[in-house]
Amino acid sequence: MTRRKLQRFLQNSIATNVIENGKPSYSTIKGNWKREQFKNENPLVLELACGKGEYTVGLAEHTPNRNFIGVDIKGDRIARGSQLALQKGLDNVAFLRTDIQYLREFFEPGEVSEIWITFPDPQPRDKQEKHRLTHRRFLDIYKELLEPGGILHLKTDNAPFFEYSLETLPTNGFVDLVSTRDLYNSPMNNWHHGIKTKYEAMFFEKGFSINYLQCRRGNR
Repeated sequence: MTRRKLQRFLQNSIATNVIENGKPSYSTIKGNWKREQFKNENPLVLELACGKGEYTVGLAEHTPNRNFIGVDIKGDRIARGSQLALQKGLDNVAFLRTDIQYLREFFEPGEVSEIWITFPDPQPRDKQEKHRLTHRRFLDIYKELLEPGGILHLKTDNAPFFEYSLETLPTNGFVDLVSTRDLYNSPMNNWHHGIKTKYEAMFFEKGFSINYLQCRRGNR
């Protein structure tokens, strides 16, 4: 392990906006995010597989009356987002270090208002299908955690993964799906608040089209 990684892990261990194993809040935060972490009653918004957290921080800057939680298993990645949020003085940002399949251990049913999935690994091979973040095993988790009518957003540059998601979401309890295969040249462009991840900006500069969809948790 490099010295830089060790430094980031140390930063996480003392950062007030990082929830991870070994901290008391790791086992008590479920159902208590607003009271214990954010000290307000604003809606909770998750970014899954948030990486370095730049999108989570960008959303928090844009919408200060909501609480944003970046979720990722890689501690050295979320350390960057954590430190960026602290430097910017944002108190509506937190990061949770866990695997997405364990989200039920940290959120009560209906506790979440929105979920963002931004440029996830498309897991392109057939044998990787169950690892795609829009596979039904993950969608069942999202449905449980989202409040009635809660919103799910997806952004990706990967066309096959996007088409896959367009099929799985409506057949697994998500409704009112709207989408575009060219976000920046569509009427939906302002729906993502103009925020770009590092890789999204790179893809956009190279002329790649960005796919985007939005849908809601249905009642079933």
